[in-house]
Amino acid sequence: MADAGPPDAERPADRLAPNLRGALWVLLAVALLSVMSALVKTVGQRLDTFQIAFFRALFGLAVILPFMPRVGRAGFATRRPLAHVSRGILGVSAMMCGFYAVTHLPLADATAITFTKPLFLVLLATPFLGETVGPRRWAAVAVGFVGALIMVRPGGAGFDGAALVALGGAFLVAVVTVVVKKLSETERPVTILFYFGITSTAVAAIPAAAVWQAPTPAELALLLTIGALGATAQTCTIRAYRVGEASAITPFDYARLVFAGLLGVIFFAEIPDAWTLLGAGIIVASSFYIARREGRRRANGAAPGRKAEADLL
Repeated sequence: MADAGPPDAERPADRLAPNLRGALWVLLAVALLSVMSALVKTVGQRLDTFQIAFFRALFGLAVILPFMPRVGRAGFATRRPLAHVSRGILGVSAMMCGFYAVTHLPLADATAITFTKPLFLVLLATPFLGETVGPRRWAAVAVGFVGALIMVRPGGAGFDGAALVALGGAFLVAVVTVVVKKLSETERPVTILFYFGITSTAVAAIPAAAVWQAPTPAELALLLTIGALGATAQTCTIRAYRVGEASAITPFDYARLVFAGLLGVIFFAEIPDAWTLLGAGIIVASSFYIARREGRRRANGAAPGRKAEADLL
């Protein structure tokens, strides 16, 4: 008898273990985000950060609009309009900080500082989410912020104000995560995305208009590519957490530092110094520890994908 082949025309990717598939999705998202950062740095040599953030917000809104008719009036209904506005302002502010940091810092530095977000989340978890934080996570936070101080070097010869902007951006992302977690208790994900798109585009348009320079055709193509890469990376991350366990696949996100470092060396001749490597290593190690403990804590909690979606909205 001839071989009947795989049942139900199983795709080759489906034969991979779920955590391996999740890890591959994370690595793809990491690569896309790293390329996006490199393009932001490139276009940011002439265009202002506010303009780049405006186009990124506008593209994000354009991506979500086609889905709104499918969900109908329920997608527009909200009980908390002020919370949506706050989330939009905080989110676009975080985006501006991130783009400014990428433009003015080496890619590896800007990327490493973003990994302080889990440290800020631990600080916010108790007062705003009612979570209990144990002494080990508090110790990891303290160590992580030592790494941040080494990278930022306030008052030192290597101090760059853009590093403080990057740190502020990481803090804002942590605040946004808390706000979205609260919003998710009553609001649909598509509703959160829609109102974020509206608010962030409107807010970014104001400072962008003040510094507006007409993009060249090449710059406009780069701006559209930045938006496409960001939206695609979000989709990849959501898919990753839907198929894999958070504790197993989250560590692969730290490959961002490798990708960013390579792109920085190849395209911008950025060679990190010893202090940068030391600080980045401490930040990554502490945030990795926190992520692992958080993954274990959530092992019997929300379904896979829920955390990823909340963090990205």
